Amino acid sequence: MTVLITPAELATALASDHPPVVLDVRWRLTVAGGQRYDGVTDYLDGHIPGAVFVDLDEELAAAGEPTDGRHPLPSAEALQKEMRRWGVHEGDAVVVYDGEGNLAAARAWWLLRWAGVADVRLLDGALPAWVAADQPLETGDILPRAGDVVVRPGGMPTIDADDAAAWSGVLLDARAPERFRGESEPVDPKAGHIPGARNAPTADNLAPDGRFLPAAQLRARFEALGVGEDTAVAAYCGSGVTAAHEVAALAIAGFDAALYPGSWSQWSNQDRPVATGE
Repeated sequence: MTVLITPAELATALASDHPPVVLDVRWRLTVAGGQRYDGVTDYLDGHIPGAVFVDLDEELAAAGEPTDGRHPLPSAEALQKEMRRWGVHEGDAVVVYDGEGNLAAARAWWLLRWAGVADVRLLDGALPAWVAADQPLETGDILPRAGDVVVRPGGMPTIDADDAAAWSGVLLDARAPERFRGESEPVDPKAGHIPGARNAPTADNLAPDGRFLPAAQLRARFEALGVGEDTAVAAYCGSGVTAAHEVAALAIAGFDAALYPGSWSQWSNQDRPVATGE
């Protein structure tokens, strides 16, 4: 599975006869003062030419009860409607990026792969890498021609809470160490982790410049956590967003992994056991 595209490769693709659809998925959980981050404003101020803005909360997740988690997967019908609005046609290649490290854009990468789109790439290093490469930005909104893509769900594996509880392989928790250990929980109702999970913070997938670590380094990282060629692997985080980044990093390393979309936000809202500490 090819996961990444460089700024130079994307620039070449955009100048070709069949340019990819480019999606801007700038998002953060919160900003100073606990307010919702306004990715639209940053997008309008400057984005990769032709990129369409995607609202993670509204378009890459469904509404649900707390017991469903904070970012349940959208239905196939809802996702298809949004993908057509983004201008995705059958057979199109898609490139996604965000404002920092692809921690949010990975959700779009994973969802489009789950929806059956064969060629979806993350812009390695995200928007900062594009800017650092002296590539152009444009301002204002993009209104693409409506697409005709058909969503075919199931292109990426998932597990649910019951699967996570009985998981016999390696279950990776992509949250920060202090949240995994139960020392801090700023969002969800309980602190700690799923019993048996191993902590693999998403931030450790990246180099200081926001690009993914080389495949060999990622492979060594996951092997140290018990992942092997024949290991069943699944990942979760707070709400199924940054865990998609973990799945992408595992794919770069050569490992297939399932996503637990409900993640800790679902688990901690249900009557399930909680572990703390290392």
